[in-house]
Amino acid sequence: MRWLIGCIINAVLFMALAGYFHESFYLSGFTAALQASVLLSILNVLVRPLLILFTLPVTVLTMGLFLFVINAMTLELTDYLMGDAFEIGGFGMALFFAVLMSLVNLVIQKTILEPSRSSRKK
Repeated sequence: MRWLIGCIINAVLFMALAGYFHESFYLSGFTAALQASVLLSILNVLVRPLLILFTLPVTVLTMGLFLFVINAMTLELTDYLMGDAFEIGGFGMALFFAVLMSLVNLVIQKTILEPSRSSRKK
């Protein structure tokens, strides 16, 4: 259930980013956003751990900041696999979106999801 909620949140975030940055981020619709979100989550499970393992020395040297580059790589891979339905205007924009998505997901996690989990445990 948490995975599905995360996919929906990322799809809505993709739609918001596509609306705000329409020059450098194209999305054909909500279905494409949902498909891209599911594909991104699959890539985060399969490809991201390998990228982290291969780039571990650089990640340690940058104190974890290189993880944003890895997130941007998975976004670019999602762009490549989705074809014309999901387009990012370059690696710089993918890096910017990776940072932005991380921050938004952190805020949503801390303000909405964690308080609802702690209230269910009581």
